[in-house]
Amino acid sequence: MDFAELQLGANGLFWNEYRPEDAACRIWQWRDGVAKCLTPAGFSVRSRVYEYGGGAFGLTPNGVVFVNEADQQLYRQTLEGAPQALTSGECRYGDLHVADGQVLAVEELRDQHRLVAIDLAEGTRCLLAEGADFYAAPIISADGSRLAWIEWSRPHQPWTSTRLMVAERMTDGTFSSPRCVAGAEIEESIQQPRFDGENRLYCLTDRGGFWQPWVETSDGLRPLPAAQADHAPAPWQMGGCTWLPVEDLFLASWSEGGFGRLLLGNEDFTGDYSRFRHLALDQQFIYCIAASPISPSAVIAIDRATREVNVLAGGVAPLPAERISRPQTLRYPSGSGEAHSFFYPAMNDETRPPLVVFIHGGPTSACYPMLDPRIQYWTQRGFAVADLNYRGSSGYGREYRQALHLSWGDVDVEDACAVVAYLAEQGLIDGERAFIRGGSAGGYTTLCALAFQQVFRAGASLYGVSDPVALARATHKFEGDYLDWLIGDTEQDAERYAARTPLLHASKIGVPVIFFQGELDAVVVPQQTREMVTALERNGIAVEAHYYADERHGFRRAVNQAHALEQEWTFYRRVMGLAD
Repeated sequence: MDFAELQLGANGLFWNEYRPEDAACRIWQWRDGVAKCLTPAGFSVRSRVYEYGGGAFGLTPNGVVFVNEADQQLYRQTLEGAPQALTSGECRYGDLHVADGQVLAVEELRDQHRLVAIDLAEGTRCLLAEGADFYAAPIISADGSRLAWIEWSRPHQPWTSTRLMVAERMTDGTFSSPRCVAGAEIEESIQQPRFDGENRLYCLTDRGGFWQPWVETSDGLRPLPAAQADHAPAPWQMGGCTWLPVEDLFLASWSEGGFGRLLLGNEDFTGDYSRFRHLALDQQFIYCIAASPISPSAVIAIDRATREVNVLAGGVAPLPAERISRPQTLRYPSGSGEAHSFFYPAMNDETRPPLVVFIHGGPTSACYPMLDPRIQYWTQRGFAVADLNYRGSSGYGREYRQALHLSWGDVDVEDACAVVAYLAEQGLIDGERAFIRGGSAGGYTTLCALAFQQVFRAGASLYGVSDPVALARATHKFEGDYLDWLIGDTEQDAERYAARTPLLHASKIGVPVIFFQGELDAVVVPQQTREMVTALERNGIAVEAHYYADERHGFRRAVNQAHALEQEWTFYRRVMGLAD
């Protein structure tokens, strides 16, 4: 199981829980030590705005309002009642924020996006903002006098350049024309705006090199004293909460060497955990979704006085702690710089075990030093694992994140190959038995590494990009200009695309490859994978492909996840000449 969101209100603590057994997301309420599922059969709480969603529910005075996955409409539900439709039509909704009897939301109608407020009692709709290409994070101050949000325009992504906007409540109840507080004059990525009890506006911005908290003053934004570290991941999904202003302090999680920290002012609440998401607090507890190298994601409550941790849901490890491979931080040379990774030793006595290099998706995303059953699957079977945060990953500041600009398929591949050489030189792995795997953008890096380098014995592409030009034609609006940033303009930089398109260089792949693809994938369409498989078969390369009729972009069903892992392991064993 995993957890997507967490909110605290007068009726207790609420979270959105995902279970891969049926691939459904359900809201749970925790109050007075008792957890209760609120979402009935036939509903799943998940937004698909910008395809990646987020912010799928909000708290009302007597219950919740949520986005139903099947129709993407808003539903209101009392704590004891059944869901009732609040909206209908073709629009999709996400990033919900409840205030003054209304739910604020990002509204999506095909390629049009707006901010709207929908009355919780009547379902009437009020337009708050339109004209920008994208919106996120609508929030109203405690007294209702100020409305803030994030917006950005093409060709930017939310992690390259956004704007912080504010509108003031007028005497007739409407809001004034918005003004831009930050992001109009310089390129900076702003996220997670917050109001404190005195209606002061805060946000995270990377104008100082890292996503750190800043506060609005009469002279513009001013930085708060904070660690020189990213206080948030890249905002692929909406509704994130990794920091909160608390009186004259702030509660925040940030990354140091890839490991998460959790502090309230100068008080350290990190404990044994290494990643923290979706923070909330009251006078007694700090609540969050947390994970550690030996425990998966859990909803926890940390006593502010004693530091005692209460696990409210999740956190059950599939293995005893002594049998779990622990992540070791790596900083290793690559190209003209250095790259980051987590190294997981194989759980056997082999001196130089085979290696599996994990390439995360995104590619402007990250991997984290937390218990991942997929990694443990390999280490339990005698493989070491390098989980890469190659140049371009988030969590290491803006400069590191921007290193992928026009360099996708180049620096990420360089980092993937360099980690094999580094670990082999250290005597930690057998460099002749190195494998590479990745999903989505990670699949692209995998295929590029196999086509343009002779480092890996075989590879696995999970719904991976083999033709970036085809991806540019088929992708959705949120990523419509992403490839221009990663590689260049498809027409003006056609030679660069040709040089970095695995499908055009399939003849250079001389090692076996296994593919996994969802038939419902709208991001990397199945035809991409089929064309790559056909090209490799034509060249006489050992290739295997598995297609899943009920999966989209990223596998969500437990049975499919398990099947894919087992088939990949069996494939690598055959490549190494081991019996099935």
